[in-house]
Amino acid sequence: MMSSRAPLRFKPALILSVIALIACGVPAAAQDYPTRPLRIIVGSSAGGGGDTMARLVAQAMGPALSQQIIVDNRPGAGGNIGADIVAKAAPDGYTLLFVFSGHVTNPSLYPKLPFDTVRDFAPVTMLATNESLLVVHPSLPVKSVKELIALAKQNPGKYSIAALPSSSQHLGSELFKLQAGIDLLFVPYKGNAAALTDLLGGQVQVMFNTVTVALPYVHSGKLRALAAAGVRRSKLAPDLPTVSEAGVPGFSSNGWYGIVAPAHTPRAIIARLNQTLVKIVRTPAIVERMASMGNEPVGSSPEEFDKLIREEIPKWAKVIKEAGITLSP
Repeated sequence: MMSSRAPLRFKPALILSVIALIACGVPAAAQDYPTRPLRIIVGSSAGGGGDTMARLVAQAMGPALSQQIIVDNRPGAGGNIGADIVAKAAPDGYTLLFVFSGHVTNPSLYPKLPFDTVRDFAPVTMLATNESLLVVHPSLPVKSVKELIALAKQNPGKYSIAALPSSSQHLGSELFKLQAGIDLLFVPYKGNAAALTDLLGGQVQVMFNTVTVALPYVHSGKLRALAAAGVRRSKLAPDLPTVSEAGVPGFSSNGWYGIVAPAHTPRAIIARLNQTLVKIVRTPAIVERMASMGNEPVGSSPEEFDKLIREEIPKWAKVIKEAGITLSP
């Protein structure tokens, strides 16, 4: 079914630039693909960050592939309802799954999944990372990650860190605590907005939050940013070190978005989709739009995306187990 949400509108010049970039170099075995509309399953509700990202990509994919791209929202169970649909779909390239970082944490949070996250999907590409910052309330007497760690070690359990339970921010918080060897009190919230409100009010002191949400408060002095959560510094805050650079080597906890297909989808079709999507996310107008959403374009190969998925599943399984994270019944 087609989502009832109105599609995003883009200038004709943006679409034409995408088409021009993708017009060359199509693998021979996939020249006849596609011949009918494609459906991208999104395992979250319309209007959220993931849905907006999926629609941005779908709007450019349609003209590039000369087919209609239908965005089909199937929210529920942390994205697993949509994932199950795609896992059982025909491996012909016409049903795709828009995945986010929960794709690699769900195997540990949902022990009885009706599909195998590795075996039942064929990675196409990681589209982008969703950047986060480690921020604190200005009343906290720290100006660096090392100072935060030292303060927390001197006062175990005294200071709190906020997040939506089982979210990427929560898991990142637990990874930070484990790798830094500190005890911060986790305070669960039903939504990011409520957590941010309490952080701004000083009821909680620490939080990982997306760069586009956090930066305005940092610039106004209502929050203090200590570091970026990813492997690389954020282009929106290039002067901030990464958490890894600032005192927790190897730390990385940005969210991400990608596309996978059902397992056994022909390699030529995967290659055609990969080539199309990589060129889309590297188109200057798309890069600019993603940046405004706090997303850093990636455009990986299928093999690179597969490697990341296989590495991230045990990484987060360890965090979930050691932190004792469970889903509420």
